[in-house]
Amino acid sequence: MKSNAQSFFLKYQIDWIRDDARLKILEKARQIGMTLATAYAVVRRHIAGENECCTWVASRDELQAKLFVDDCRKISKILVPACKFFADGAVSEEMQESLSSLKFSDGTRINSLSSSVDAQVGKRGTRILDEFALHGDQKRLYAISLPGITWGGRLEILSTHRGSDNFFNGLICEVRDSGNPKKFSHHRVTLQDALEQGFLHKLKAKLSECDERTQMSEAEYFDFVKNACPDEESFLQEYMCVPTDDRSAFVASEMIAACEYCQNEAERWELNDFSTKTGDCFLGIDIGRQHDLTVFWLLERCANVLLTRKVVCMQNVPFSAQEAELQKFFALKNLRRVCIDQTGIGRQFSERAGENFRHCSVEGVTFTNIAKECLAYGLRLAFEERQVRIPSDDFIRADLRAIRRETTFAGNVRFAGDRGKNGHADRFWALALAVHAANGDGHSTVAHFERVERRSRREFL
Repeated sequence: MKSNAQSFFLKYQIDWIRDDARLKILEKARQIGMTLATAYAVVRRHIAGENECCTWVASRDELQAKLFVDDCRKISKILVPACKFFADGAVSEEMQESLSSLKFSDGTRINSLSSSVDAQVGKRGTRILDEFALHGDQKRLYAISLPGITWGGRLEILSTHRGSDNFFNGLICEVRDSGNPKKFSHHRVTLQDALEQGFLHKLKAKLSECDERTQMSEAEYFDFVKNACPDEESFLQEYMCVPTDDRSAFVASEMIAACEYCQNEAERWELNDFSTKTGDCFLGIDIGRQHDLTVFWLLERCANVLLTRKVVCMQNVPFSAQEAELQKFFALKNLRRVCIDQTGIGRQFSERAGENFRHCSVEGVTFTNIAKECLAYGLRLAFEERQVRIPSDDFIRADLRAIRRETTFAGNVRFAGDRGKNGHADRFWALALAVHAANGDGHSTVAHFERVERRSRREFL
């Protein structure tokens, strides 16, 4: 088994596999094979009889945990026949399988768990917390998981970073800067580390001959991945283990992660047929033309939660095509309110929409400082109270984090986002407009912002 692992896995994977520490933590780049290496290590321990207790796998959602168990199942079908010849009969090829569990001949199991923290209660044995930083309540998950290894087993935490202001990054900072009081065995693997240890060679072996990456050097592949990311901040976090700075962002990464659709919801959140019956829907539109995007963001109210049903991004598209796209949304029978950015080039678009679609409330919003402040705080409140659900998407995430709250020399507050290669935080403002449309009280948006501005002036005076 040892030689097989050496020939199949890369050095950083072998280091993780061979680490038998009771507490292990890994900060990693995305898609570099660490989940597979973890699955191999777990199966090997069960086959060798080293695990007296079961293994419990938790990830951001239950489907992801089941996929981990599925990796274990595939590995076990390779290892069990190979091991039975020198395991003195302790290993059987007969294993009981289900979608969420894999049982070995000694009675131990590898089990997937739901993303609920309470699912950890009362279970003994090894805990694997995969993509830990994406979990909505990391501190509580850790607190409940840790006692489960009292009578044996390990606690293994592995994740890509998701912002600086969360429990996962706090654990990493403790290890690195505060003397490692919890005594974690710490591993860190960036994309650069993986490339230096042969990752691209392994990747090319899996790619088709027509894939452009088969002709790349390590340096070219590194630049290829970097240039594909929404911005520098996203690349550093997703591939170089550098968490984004939540102190400067108006909406923290942890808030965003808590409101993203889980993977098992990913296939059914999007509305593609606008003749489908829906609940009350609300549309926000941020207008762009050349570098900036035009973004249509559709929300549907379900109970007290606003569910994203459609996000359309258009760049360097004629206004006639943008109006044609808007017309599709007005086919929704329950479209109640539309808020459109009418700043600058958006004014004519907003006026024409109001004239052409009178069966729905269409309001133009001019992006004054007061208007942007109301929209931004309304959106952040929706994230804080988890009243909105959004797709898990790198570009959406980058736009939401791009907005910064700044104070000018005159003491005025403004909300700004750097203009990057993918627009000007346009997805942020489209979603903010959609949330504002959903939370409207039936009064004019313009009048509402004017009341806020008058109140702000009185408070300043």
